[in-house]
Amino acid sequence: HQKEIRRGGPLHQKAKHLNTARNAFEYVLRCKKIKRVFVPRYMCNSMLQPLERLGISYAFYNLDEKLRPLIDDTIDQDEALLVVNYFGILNNTIKEIVSKNPNSIVDNSQAFFSQPISGIDTIYSPRKFFGVPDGAYLYSDCSMSFELQQDISYNHCDFLLQRIDLSPEEGYSGFRGNEERLDNNPIRRMSKLTQALLSSIDYEFARKRRNENFFFLHENLRDKNELTDLIENEAIDGPMVYPFMTRDPSLREKLHKNRIYVATYWNDVFERADENSLEWQLAKYMIPLPIDQRYGNEDMCRIVGICESSTS
Repeated sequence: HQKEIRRGGPLHQKAKHLNTARNAFEYVLRCKKIKRVFVPRYMCNSMLQPLERLGISYAFYNLDEKLRPLIDDTIDQDEALLVVNYFGILNNTIKEIVSKNPNSIVDNSQAFFSQPISGIDTIYSPRKFFGVPDGAYLYSDCSMSFELQQDISYNHCDFLLQRIDLSPEEGYSGFRGNEERLDNNPIRRMSKLTQALLSSIDYEFARKRRNENFFFLHENLRDKNELTDLIENEAIDGPMVYPFMTRDPSLREKLHKNRIYVATYWNDVFERADENSLEWQLAKYMIPLPIDQRYGNEDMCRIVGICESSTS
């Protein structure tokens, strides 16, 4: 029963509770009648879906070495700049970007614990951090003029239960199916089930564990990590992953053989970036090492051991 699992409340209580991050993006685009958006080349294609659905034009931009937008254009009132808080480690950089570009929309999908900036539309994706099938938070001064239907999630939780009862591998095909479902979902309010699950989480434990794991990996791998200069130590707060960039082409496979599964961010990038670009290099060589609250010190030691045995 919903009341039985409720322990506290959601972390982003004051945000709008919607069903997916891409729909939160669409909500802002529709509400503010945006005509054109500047989007990073280094990004998941799912965030392009609302733009294509609404027929809004967009232009790709490249990143500098600090993962800031390289843009010469002036951004007009009916345009927007989509800014991604990559890996959840760029909190200071994001503040710097939006101070120069007030028409920014911040994608904090990888930065669940980062605070929104007042007056800036900001999107969060809790399912990237916790075991929920869907859901998104949106901070925005703009509100739709019509009532949204509430989503229903109970029949999309099988893959989460399989991960617990069987293994991550057993739940993978269900995870893929759930991803495809989210591609076509219209904008709705967050389901009651997802709200209840997100109200039951010990957020302080999750934040603390992620920080501990992140800094353990950073302490041990910083000298081998090409992205070390990006990491703003004082601004790290419950990030999504530890971004480890090395030129060892076999490391990803070594981690998989040891049942440490790391995603590729993002295969879509290879199609739209030049091979010599930072975006292409990140997609090819950056390994998002897991640091989430399910992992403890023993797991981190294992990950460090595998990465240190890297031949590069």
